[in-house]
Amino acid sequence: MLVSLARRYLRPYAGAVGLLLVLQLLATLASLYLPSLNADIVDNGVVSGDTAYIMRVGGWMLVVSLVQVVCAVGAVFLGARAATALGRDVRRDLFDSVQGFSARELGQFGAPSLITRTTNDVQQVMMVVLMTFTIMVMAPIMLVGGVIMALQEDVELSGLLLVVVPVLGIAMGLLMWRMVPYFKAMQKRIDAINGVLREQITGLRVVRAFVRERRELERFGATNEALYDTSLNAGKLMALAFPMVMLIMNAASVAVLWFGAQRIDNGQMEVGALMAFLSYIMYILMAVMMSTMMVMMVPRASVAAGRITEVLETETSVTEPAAPVSLTSLADGEGPRGELTFEGVEFRYPGADEAVLHDLTFTASPGRVTAIIGSTGAGKTTLLNLVPRLFDVTGGRVLLDGVDVRDLSTADLGSQLGLVPQKAFLFSGTVADNLRYGKGDATEDEMWQALEIAQARDFVEALPEGLEAPVAQGGATFSGGQRQRLAIARAVVRRPRVYLFDDSFSALDYSTDARLRAALRPRTQDATVLVVAQRVATIRDADQILVLDHGRIVGRGTHAGLLADNETYQEIVSSQMSLEEAA
Repeated sequence: MLVSLARRYLRPYAGAVGLLLVLQLLATLASLYLPSLNADIVDNGVVSGDTAYIMRVGGWMLVVSLVQVVCAVGAVFLGARAATALGRDVRRDLFDSVQGFSARELGQFGAPSLITRTTNDVQQVMMVVLMTFTIMVMAPIMLVGGVIMALQEDVELSGLLLVVVPVLGIAMGLLMWRMVPYFKAMQKRIDAINGVLREQITGLRVVRAFVRERRELERFGATNEALYDTSLNAGKLMALAFPMVMLIMNAASVAVLWFGAQRIDNGQMEVGALMAFLSYIMYILMAVMMSTMMVMMVPRASVAAGRITEVLETETSVTEPAAPVSLTSLADGEGPRGELTFEGVEFRYPGADEAVLHDLTFTASPGRVTAIIGSTGAGKTTLLNLVPRLFDVTGGRVLLDGVDVRDLSTADLGSQLGLVPQKAFLFSGTVADNLRYGKGDATEDEMWQALEIAQARDFVEALPEGLEAPVAQGGATFSGGQRQRLAIARAVVRRPRVYLFDDSFSALDYSTDARLRAALRPRTQDATVLVVAQRVATIRDADQILVLDHGRIVGRGTHAGLLADNETYQEIVSSQMSLEEAA
């Protein structure tokens, strides 16, 4: 998984990777050549006292060292560029994939996991790719080259490699085998701690209101402790690696000096050759150590790559049509009207035994307000979410101007809709930035007009910066009612053909609610308005009211008609006001 992901995203940088490999080869060969030159100086220059020879070979050593440094720096530079570019491209594609997900896929992965995959998991992959370019490429060259150069210096003494290299490889392999489960568990622990932290920050007001700080501290502490324990266990094993490597390397050095000294004493080896051989032994052992250390990093990166690939390869259940229909071309030059029709609509969540919505058939016409009311869990929000295709129907059709919404491009469909969600969410930035989410080129006059209709002009004008007043993430700097009104203004400034209000007036007092609906009426007189509401006062003037109960339409008509003959509607009304007030 890691290899396929790296291959996919490094293909555009094949030229840089090829040059990097060449530079790594040159730098490694240069480093392998230096001990041989050093041995020549000792054996042929120092022993004979030939200063000219020492200067000549020393000059070559300087040139080779310079080549090594330049090539190594160039290789690291190109490796860093390629690895960071890979990280950038993977994060971009992850973000694009998540942006295309429907609510079903978002619920499947969860926000904390998606955040971890886009940040920590990408970082793990990027670091392994960087280490591969700077270490893993060099290690096999150094290993093979070191063996060849060691054999050239002394074949018999090279027999030590048959003992030292397997011992080091086995020791590091055992450590790696023990560490793999910890690396896999760490990513899940990071997901968990992100989930708890995100939930606690988002629900901070609730935590404080119910004085549950200690409980939340304990919950976070337990999750944090689990990550700590897993990281500590992996860290303990990693801590054993370096002392073990140093022990083996130092033991190898002692063995080389012990047996090499005997061969020098017998006249079978020169002092310079022993120094060079010792350097090559160190190169070989370092190559083995770097390779095993890289292999220890690979399992965690492989887990991360698998999690990344899972997101990239997940197909959204809300797909673009192969041949999208244009609403404009079907409107005989008059433009889209915004008529919304539900034909036998059914919706069932994946894996659910029962459908949420059953055989819904109705039409919401331009110039009319269609309201949907029902008890909690009746399926009102689910019904509304089918229009902008946050979900796709599992039965029947949702039509916009006679065209199935699944046959429209998401851009064309979105341009006709103005959605105010149940939870009013504002983005960090300014008031103007949030209003321009509805219409990117909105003028100040258009924004002030939308704010006035949404009954938000007064409090925005009272802010020192006006339209440029800062908005915290989620709109935390505003009250619930202010956030709702700004969200309504964001939809109003768009001037869509279809307005979708999902219980968007619940945080407003009755007088503000009445003024807002009165101001909306002239703006939406030619548009289709679909309103989901809990309060009867909000929808009593609607042209058509649909009463939803357990996903079925059990009543249809005006307020007066339903109040007279619909038992479910009467129960809803009586729970909020007396029948005399309702009449």
